[in-house]
Amino acid sequence: MDFSLLHFFSPANIITFMAVFVRIGGLMLSAPLFSTYPIPVQIKVWIVAFIAFIIYPFVQSHAHYLVPNDILGLSVVFIKEFAIGYIIGFCANIIFIAAELGANMFSIQMGLSISQALNPLTGAASPIISQAFTLLITMIFIGLNAHQWLLSSLYSSFVHVPVGYSFIFDGALIQKVIYMSGQIFKIAIGITMPIFSVLLIKDILLGFVSKLMPQMNIFMVAMPLKVFVGLLLCMIFMRPVAEYSKILLERILTEVSVLF
Repeated sequence: MDFSLLHFFSPANIITFMAVFVRIGGLMLSAPLFSTYPIPVQIKVWIVAFIAFIIYPFVQSHAHYLVPNDILGLSVVFIKEFAIGYIIGFCANIIFIAAELGANMFSIQMGLSISQALNPLTGAASPIISQAFTLLITMIFIGLNAHQWLLSSLYSSFVHVPVGYSFIFDGALIQKVIYMSGQIFKIAIGITMPIFSVLLIKDILLGFVSKLMPQMNIFMVAMPLKVFVGLLLCMIFMRPVAEYSKILLERILTEVSVLF
């Protein structure tokens, strides 16, 4: 028994567990839902440790590599593991970033960009409308059980990219990450373009009205009308945006699952 315990706590097993812990920690740091701001750091650490404890036996049975015998080699392994987990979480978080970016676009057009509040999902101040869209994407994320997709992608990464020096960040992976990052602006425009277009046309029409009736105080009419029309459009387009976001989220998670 003593021999088995000493073997279990050998330097190779401890370093392997730490590498698994670091990769899962990178995922939790960037992934949607898991990186939610109000969650205390202590709880995040325990969640990472619990998942690492579950995945570790599989990783340990497939890990055949030389244990680094210096700090530099150990640092290289940990940086690689952290980068893999962070890339998986970041790519899955793209639609959340795009939804907040798009909502910020027409919040400015509505005149609500000045009403900033703390966004619990990002920890930064953002307009109320962008928070509503972010929470909508979060509900879709939970409804699709997307967190299970993320954990499945994490497990798959350990299968295809074992712990150790066996992986190099090649051009194909970097190209995939850059391509998926570039989709942020495309998704943001796709989500908010209907609302933004109607608000822009409304501003143009108000400009014509101000020229036709100079005696009219167009500013007093435009500000309440912007907010009313913007909120009305948000309610009208909420369901199409939810359906469109669901399709995008499924596509992004599928791409993340085959990223490594």
